[in-house]
This record gives sequence, structure tokens and C-alpha cells, in this order.
Amino acid sequence: ARVTLRWMSWDPLPGAPGSTCSLLLPPSPPSDCLPGICGVAVGYPLDTVKVRIQTEPKFTGIWHCIRDTYRHERVRGFYRGLSLPVCTVSLASSVCFGTYRHCLAHICRFRYGSADAKPARADVTLSGFASGLVRVFLTSPTEVAKVRLQTQAQLQQRRRSASGLAAVPPVCAVAPASPGPGPRYHGPLHCLATVAREEGLRGLYKGSSALLLRDGHSFATYFLSYAILSERLTPVGHSQPDVLGVLVAGGCAGVLAWAVATPMDVIKSRLQADGQGRQRYRGLLHCLVTSVREEGPRVLFKGLALNCCRAFPVNMVVFVAYEAALRLTRGLLA
Repeated sequence: ARVTLRWMSWDPLPGAPGSTCSLLLPPSPPSDCLPGICGVAVGYPLDTVKVRIQTEPKFTGIWHCIRDTYRHERVRGFYRGLSLPVCTVSLASSVCFGTYRHCLAHICRFRYGSADAKPARADVTLSGFASGLVRVFLTSPTEVAKVRLQTQAQLQQRRRSASGLAAVPPVCAVAPASPGPGPRYHGPLHCLATVAREEGLRGLYKGSSALLLRDGHSFATYFLSYAILSERLTPVGHSQPDVLGVLVAGGCAGVLAWAVATPMDVIKSRLQADGQGRQRYRGLLHCLVTSVREEGPRVLFKGLALNCCRAFPVNMVVFVAYEAALRLTRGLLA
């Protein structure tokens, strides 16, 4: 069966022009970049909580992590490492949406003779999978820096606690000890430079195997579920979904994609955080086996509820921003 990809043209009149899929239109860099920026702005604090839950066994739940982060680092702690994703998300979003659009156009041209033909579900799935794979090569270094900046405060607390427990109480009063060493990384660029110097190029792409497995099938799920839901939510007698349909379809697509991606996201986060001190994991399989053996199969779904709660509003914003930018670009080029 083929899916009619009439994604986000909000004209309520039946038979109105503009039934071509938005993602099959000629390249539109502003419309490709804006969704990623909006998504980061909405979801980054919850992303920090998600990463810490996945990498720190001490947290018993979402609220425990939020309270602990706020108590020790205040609001700033939820935005550790934000600047680099904000600077690079435009490129990553543009490449992701652009790859999907062009891949789908080429598939339709090859299979049906025209880029404007209605693609089958397999075509949508393959194009989404390709967009996820291409995205990994751009985002892996920034993911490494983001995860390490998000987790280094917890690592410092753990080291201070360990050294405090190991210390022997003095017999007589002594001068207060000097504060421990400061943070290892002083910002995203310093983190990238330090990782590259100490661990080489492999360090910048640490966890990329898990990232490939995460993004490939999650983006395939993302675009396919959006196509199906937007078609199902199109009102009777109309050729396009309305604004509410776009919002619901985008939010649900994000939830389904993260439900599929969470197990590999846990492994990815642990591999990328593993480099601050003694290295614990030898690779993806070793991390997977060790994590499951020590914490049970439930460890693979750490952060699932948070991912799904974060995904709905973020992806509502992503698709609305995409359509808004696309309509603006059309107006300027008209």
C-alpha cells in the first residue's frame, strides 16, 4: 500500500492546491534548519535529566534526578553543554530533513518515473533510515561533548564522596582542606579539543555504533509514523490535515521514534560518558552485556518515560516550525 504524503499544507478547502508532499519540494535551507533549533530549545533540560538517569545508577527516578541537579547546580545545571547543540543543530537538522527529502524524491523518480509520485511505505521507511544514518556522522562529536558536559558534575560529586569516605579523621584540628579540582571540561570547544588530544578521532566518535543503531531505525519509524498519522488525521472531505492534525501527528511520531530508540540511547550515553577517568566498557556489546547483567533488562529502558514525555511537545514544535519556515520561504521566493 502507498501512503499519500500530504504532510503539512494547512489549506482547509477540499481540492486546494499544494497537495505535494512538503519534503519533496526543492531544497529550502531555512525550513530544514528551524525545526532543530526549536526542538533543542524546548527539550534540552529534559535531555540533561535523561542522560544523567541513564548514566548514573544512583538516581531512582526522574524527580530524584531533577531535585538533585537543582540542589547542587541550580537552573544552570540543566543547560550544561547547550551552546554546541544550538550552534550545530541547524546543520544537523538541515542534513536530516534534506537527506530524507532528496532520498525520497530519487526513489520515487527511480520506481515510478516522477519525484512527485506517491511513495509507498517502504520508500518512506528507507528514506527515513538513510537520513538517520547520515545524521550520525555530523552529530557524534557533539553528542560526546554534550554527554560529558552533562555528566561531569555528577562524576565530580561521586569522586568527592569517595575521597571523603576514604579519608581518616584527623586526631587534632587542621586547616580546612582546599577545594577539589575544578571541572575537567570548561566548555564544549574545550571538551572537543581535550577528547581529540587525549583519545584521538576515535574518542570523538565514541558510541557511534550505538548511535547508528539508534538513529537508523528511529528515524525510519519517525517519518513513517508521521506519514501514516497525518493521513489518518486528515478530515473527511479535505486533502490536507489541519493544524491540530499536524500537531498530534508530529508529537505521536516523536513518541514512537523514541520508544524504538531508547535501548540504544542508553548504551550510547554510557559509551560516550565512559572516558572521564578509568574506561569501563570495551565496546557496544560489552556495555550492553555488562549493563544488563548488573542492573537487569530494565536498564535498557531507563529514561523511556522521560523520552516520550519530552518527544511529544518537542516534535510538535519541530513540524510546526518546519511548515512555518517552508511557507515563509515559499512566500519570499514567489
